[in-house]
Amino acid sequence: MDPRPRALRALAYGVFYRLPPPVRRRLVRVFVPKYIVGGVTFARGSEAPAPGRRLLLRQPPGRGWGLPAGLLRRGEAPIVGAARELAEESGIALDPRALTPAAPNAVVHAKGWVDMVFEVSVPASTTKLEVDGAEVYEAAFHPLDDLPRLTTATARLLAYYGIGPLVAPEDPTSLARPSAPRQSEGAERDG
Repeated sequence: MDPRPRALRALAYGVFYRLPPPVRRRLVRVFVPKYIVGGVTFARGSEAPAPGRRLLLRQPPGRGWGLPAGLLRRGEAPIVGAARELAEESGIALDPRALTPAAPNAVVHAKGWVDMVFEVSVPASTTKLEVDGAEVYEAAFHPLDDLPRLTTATARLLAYYGIGPLVAPEDPTSLARPSAPRQSEGAERDG
């Protein structure tokens, strides 16, 4: 193996670590990929029968429905940001400890943002939804088997959890959760 690349790399690191810390931080900020981090809440109606209902919002420009979500403030814990956005956008004010991390909790998107996703169950029939009419036009619980038109970002995020129009049950590359084999498939293998 040629030792020159290793020696060059060692020299580069040696120079880098001799730089003052503020210069090193600036270099890292320039050359390292950056991500925008947001908090998202899947608010489930606790009284609904399967497959359940989820809280969705219609926001400007109003062409589709999305989830309660928003960017985290500098230094804000993701669970706190998700609870804050849920309260700001729907009027559902909860202690952040009422939220639980979804699985997966972090969804990294190709365009440089990360969604930190949390879940909570609330009684939809007695939960008062309050929207401001500017940031959010409407808020409502929708059945998972009859979702309204979703924003592209929401449809993509829900697909990670096996929900929505982008889930293709017969496609093995789909993000859907695996399902049990159909009766005819099992009979073919046994015979």
